[in-house]
Amino acid sequence: MNGILAVNKPQEFTSFDVTAIVRKKFGTKKVGHGGTLDPMATGVLPVFIGNATKAADLVSDKSKSYRAGFRLGLRSDTLDIWGVLSEERPVSVEKDALEEALAKFRGEIEQIPPMYSALKVNGQKLCDLARRGIEVERKARRITIIRLELIEFDGRDGVIEIDCSAGTYIRSLIDDIGKALGTSAVMTSLVRTKSCGFSLSQCVTVEDIKTKPVEELILWDVDNVFSGYQSIVLDEKQQRLYLNGVRLDAKRLRGTEKAEFPIGELMRICGEDGLLGVGKINEHDELVSVKRFIND
Repeated sequence: MNGILAVNKPQEFTSFDVTAIVRKKFGTKKVGHGGTLDPMATGVLPVFIGNATKAADLVSDKSKSYRAGFRLGLRSDTLDIWGVLSEERPVSVEKDALEEALAKFRGEIEQIPPMYSALKVNGQKLCDLARRGIEVERKARRITIIRLELIEFDGRDGVIEIDCSAGTYIRSLIDDIGKALGTSAVMTSLVRTKSCGFSLSQCVTVEDIKTKPVEELILWDVDNVFSGYQSIVLDEKQQRLYLNGVRLDAKRLRGTEKAEFPIGELMRICGEDGLLGVGKINEHDELVSVKRFIND
């Protein structure tokens, strides 16, 4: 079986735990996931099955959405409520002041990854170093906060919703917001509400996976994760050449519409029956396959 199973990951499960359950259910080793969720986070975890696993490493640039709880006046080593608290002080912030602080984090910003993360420095995971009490310098990375909205706030505890680029650490964002307010802050909850084009309403639960027959679990076509990409539609001859690994002249693909194909941008490559793969136009105006999903 091939496709994508959208799973609502429960708390205290790792992303690997979920893929292991799916692997056992579908009886295949070809299982991967899109976008790791921390064990204490919940929400959308797309699980790629069979040939769909070829797409798992191509969707990292897609934006994601989160709903996160936070508390002001606390500081922890992990930047969330589940870490070791090093500071707790009374605080009361006006909503207007918080809204003003949030405005500073919308758009393209720089963010320093937290020590408790899976990023590697000199071949070592930051989280492994952090557990040994070692802190190393991390380079700031450019991220984009597309939407940052205050949903609830009582002067200390609140909830925000975030649409952001991949690679954004919500814990770090909340920590930075606390600093902008002249205090500290930790994340108290995290739900990923959208990822890879899937929302919570499209997800099954781990309990569903364990108890329902395989045929009752909805497998989404891999094309769903590329629905927002520009498409190139090939005729029968072009499709045959593409599937045989031939680089196609982009000028001949534009047809009567004279569509412009941006160089280097990932695009959907389709045949008469749907998605064939994804590819890019190179500097020589040739269509180059990046990944094929059939006959590969």
